[in-house]
Amino acid sequence: MPARSRQSSESPLAIYGAIAANCAIAVTKFVVAGITGSSAMISEAIHSTVDTGNEVLLLVGLSRSRRAPDPGHPFGYGKELYFWSLLVAVLIFGVGGGISAYEGVLHMMHPEPLRDAHWNYVVLACAAVFEGASFAIALRQFRRETSGVPLWTALRASKDPTIVTVLAEDAAALAGLVIAAAGVYASHRWNMPVLDGAASLAIGLVLAGVATVLVLESRSLLVGESVNRDMAHGILALAHDDPGVERAERPLTMHLGPEDVLVTLDVQFRSGASGHDIAHTVERVERRIRDRYPSVSRIYIEARLLAAAGHPPAPTHDPEHAGHVR
Repeated sequence: MPARSRQSSESPLAIYGAIAANCAIAVTKFVVAGITGSSAMISEAIHSTVDTGNEVLLLVGLSRSRRAPDPGHPFGYGKELYFWSLLVAVLIFGVGGGISAYEGVLHMMHPEPLRDAHWNYVVLACAAVFEGASFAIALRQFRRETSGVPLWTALRASKDPTIVTVLAEDAAALAGLVIAAAGVYASHRWNMPVLDGAASLAIGLVLAGVATVLVLESRSLLVGESVNRDMAHGILALAHDDPGVERAERPLTMHLGPEDVLVTLDVQFRSGASGHDIAHTVERVERRIRDRYPSVSRIYIEARLLAAAGHPPAPTHDPEHAGHVR
């Protein structure tokens, strides 16, 4: 059966909101950074520009991941999303974090006093409103999809890098705004321009930390992460509970996309079962698994133990059906 794209139809909403907010903020920050000479404000402008480009890349990944399977990619293109998310994380680390840290170090080595510092506060306040709105949109969408699950647990378990990346970027942006405001205030209040550079360096370190977390998560998904332990145990229990199944091995699973899971099962059917009985057993097991876990798009059942006992394996299902017996 062709891969089913189960990514939320609302996923782009959070990305579009983040793009709109970051475009407006980046332009404003660059203008004010030129007026005031603030290193922290330059870092924030770079941060917003990188975020805008990153969200465009996420849209590209989201679009490409929804392409239909073809002979060259029979399991579809769901993992495209993980590749583009990894690229985004690398850009956050290298461009956002690296340039911000570099700018901060330069300003600390050659500090210059701020000019018209009040403009920094105006822009930072406006940016906080826009970034807060973007964060609220992404968080509301995420909580709608993970209702009843503690936020941190849901974030760690999520396999949708689009929402997680937007949330991480917005959270880092809000933290960066606080750091930038503190740096500008301290620099102006005590006439110590070096503190403005220190704030820029701190913003770079925050971005690098967030990017590192995103890189590790994207890498895990890209190389073939399995479903969580509870889901694996649940799938095994559903197979064991069927009256036509004698024994089943722990399933082998892999995320092909945020809501596209591949499951393979080694199953020994009841002694004396006919090919017709086995086919019905397979259909029941598949139906129960999909009813419990809608993200499972493909199920392959391996009758390895049955064949070893001298019984012929059941005939393969209709090619249009997602589950198969080998």
